[in-house]
Amino acid sequence: MKISQKIEKQQKEGKVWWSFEYFPPRTAQGLQNLLDRIERMRALGPEFIDITWNAGGRTSDLTSEMVKTCQGLIGIETCMHLTCTNMPKEKVDIALREAKAHGCRNVLALRGDPPAGQEAWEAVEGGFIHGIDLVRHIRKNYGDYFDIAVPGFPQFQLLPPAERDLEMKYLKEKIDAGVDFIFTQMFYDVEIFIDWVKAVRAAGITIPIVPGIAPIQTWNGFMRATSLAKTVIPQFFMDALEPHRNDDEKVRAIGTKLVADMCRRILKEDLGILGLHFYTMNLEKATKMLLEELNLVPRVETLKPLPWRQSLTPNRRQETIRPIFWANRTKSYISRTENWDEYPNGRFGDSRSPAYGELDGYGVWFKQSKEDAIKLWGYPTSFSDISSLFARFCKKQLAALPWSDQAPSSETAVISSQLAQMNDLGFLTINSQPAVNGARSDDKVHGWGPSNGYVYQKAYLEFFVNSALLDLLLKYIERDSNITYYVINSRGDLKTNTHSDGPNAVTWGVFPGKEIVQPTIVEAISFMAWKDEAYELGQQWAQIYDEDSPSRKLISDFMETSSLVNVVHNDFQDLEAIFKPFFLAGEEYRALNATSPIVNGIIEH
Repeated sequence: MKISQKIEKQQKEGKVWWSFEYFPPRTAQGLQNLLDRIERMRALGPEFIDITWNAGGRTSDLTSEMVKTCQGLIGIETCMHLTCTNMPKEKVDIALREAKAHGCRNVLALRGDPPAGQEAWEAVEGGFIHGIDLVRHIRKNYGDYFDIAVPGFPQFQLLPPAERDLEMKYLKEKIDAGVDFIFTQMFYDVEIFIDWVKAVRAAGITIPIVPGIAPIQTWNGFMRATSLAKTVIPQFFMDALEPHRNDDEKVRAIGTKLVADMCRRILKEDLGILGLHFYTMNLEKATKMLLEELNLVPRVETLKPLPWRQSLTPNRRQETIRPIFWANRTKSYISRTENWDEYPNGRFGDSRSPAYGELDGYGVWFKQSKEDAIKLWGYPTSFSDISSLFARFCKKQLAALPWSDQAPSSETAVISSQLAQMNDLGFLTINSQPAVNGARSDDKVHGWGPSNGYVYQKAYLEFFVNSALLDLLLKYIERDSNITYYVINSRGDLKTNTHSDGPNAVTWGVFPGKEIVQPTIVEAISFMAWKDEAYELGQQWAQIYDEDSPSRKLISDFMETSSLVNVVHNDFQDLEAIFKPFFLAGEEYRALNATSPIVNGIIEH
């Protein structure tokens, strides 16, 4: 069924409706769990869902497969994103023919972002240049079979008048080419949204507008997403959330009320809008909390082959028996038999989690423009220039690195001198946490979680390093049986000293009336998925410089030849132990370098 028909039906009946967005995960197990989650979240009553298309087209096949599964097996109306990026007309038509074959009647047509590693957007040979070209192609070749949606950007209302009017003209031209409804980008300033809707209507655009609503999951996630999209955040949002930045449950609870108030205002305002489109980020809890706060969760009764809903994950497809004790606690049973999925807090998540993927489900990039990046990082021409940038960042003398959009966290200050020394010695750190042995959950530096609890951490370091220095480091690491590590290169060759196939929990908390919470882990599959992004960010840094420049060659060569390493010291009671092998290896390497020059971090003999 077409989404425009669903919207029209709800408008006639005066009913509020909602829908969900998901993105294709990067691991096979994540995909299985996402399909399981989509089926569970169907009980929340969405009118439809939509599935994103990767900015570089890398997950396009997966998008098509997910549309097929959601339409055919799960039985929920699905809208497919489709971009012009890396998509010649032939590939566009294949995607549209497959969507039609799967019964999909709805497409969100976008130009898309530049592919990974490319600064400017360019049409591929035989492809489309603008989103309107894609809209016209669909209408010309598929008639009215598909409902076509396009994105809308409320913050265009803040542009200078001439630029704002030009963007409105472009939007009107798309609508006139055959668009049926508009999905908006996420926003948190409802006044901007309302002004934009009124401007859209004043421009003669009458098709439905569906506001994009982003639940607030965690403080760090909220800040990253709004930073990347340059989303305006009302000051009262910051005033309410920032004091609780170290308590993700509190942030989610407060954020739920703030976003719910925004939704109520939209529905109450005389805009003719009764629908809300939730950007779930493949997570369930925050979206469900928001619907509950809005009193929108329906009672859904469906015929089921078993008294409880069957899961779609491979290890549960044949499951036919469950203990009766959890008959009224299904969510508890699922959460206790699925690891680390609903409490994301940190870079590493379980690869089985459907939330594990790109930073925001769309692609990999850092937020700085070319000009801003050069102001920050200058023109490095030697390895010492690079290591100096990393050391300055650790000491909060530099605002950002390609791997860190924001300043170091407050707990980094606890080990900032050690990190700076590591970088000076040639270990370029991109992630770390100090060991913590029972800090109170309200501790201003290390605390997180509910009140009256205690939190713990194993010391953790992640860094790039050249092969010669790595060999020296591993020699010293092997002397400490409490250290585990993973080493991977840009080709994906993995080396480790751990003998366990399971995850290593590196953060956990003990809270009154709750089981031990373990929100942050390290494990091999997640690390292998993350390495693609880590190396890509380094290459994107290189590409801000001119093609033949020394800076581009220096950074690019280092990213191609270095290894990405993570190290965990499993004795969380010894706060300094993790650094000892680095200092020993670094000093030995420096002594070897006393008579040999270093090029790109590597000693030349």
